[in-house]
Amino acid sequence: MVETLDFLAELAWNNNKDWFDANRARYQACRDRFVAFSTEYISRLTEFDPTLKGLQAKDCIWRINRDIRFSADKRPYKEWFGCFPATGVSGQPKTWGKKSMRGGYYVHIQPGQCMFAGGIWDPGKELLKALRSEIEANYDEVEAIMASKEWKRYFDQDFDTQWGALKKVPAGFDPDFKHPEWLKHKAYTFSVMLSDEEVCSPDFIEQIVAIAKAAKPMNDFLNYTFEEYGEFPSRC
Repeated sequence: MVETLDFLAELAWNNNKDWFDANRARYQACRDRFVAFSTEYISRLTEFDPTLKGLQAKDCIWRINRDIRFSADKRPYKEWFGCFPATGVSGQPKTWGKKSMRGGYYVHIQPGQCMFAGGIWDPGKELLKALRSEIEANYDEVEAIMASKEWKRYFDQDFDTQWGALKKVPAGFDPDFKHPEWLKHKAYTFSVMLSDEEVCSPDFIEQIVAIAKAAKPMNDFLNYTFEEYGEFPSRC
């Protein structure tokens, strides 16, 4: 990953078409290496999460080009690589991987901002309500997951807060709920930051797979919402 981080660091300083075109061969080499990493990563994930079998790297990796049509930020290229292995709706391939609404095993590679993340982000109004209902009804399962030594080794005790939160428990939910902060979240993700040194170490694949394995119980809990309430739209 050393070459990839170096390329991305330079891209962040030279995010324009002329520089990118001059360095396209470097980009392609970095992308090829990331595809190879993602392929191995997905294969290792299927050893403990067989629902991911059949998923390919191309389904989970984003294009380097940014959609700038409606953005004030006109930088043409993403300054990171990301892979999001996640299941979708059976028979609907466009709902898998990066298009999936389900919780998965996201890996983010960016100088100084590398990370692993699990759970469900940007759920939309109906899915968010269903997730809150599932958490309210089965909070003891969430407590048990967060109390496990596997969870504590990598993650904080609570869900991430960067997606924002309500000031009060939303209408229709118990204001005296044991964990009111859980019901205020606007997304249900959890993450761990990774140093550039960790990402470049020879055993990085082992480390990231171990983190993903620790994330599986919470992903399973959140994804049960789809079995309980039905499927929700993909990110297409």
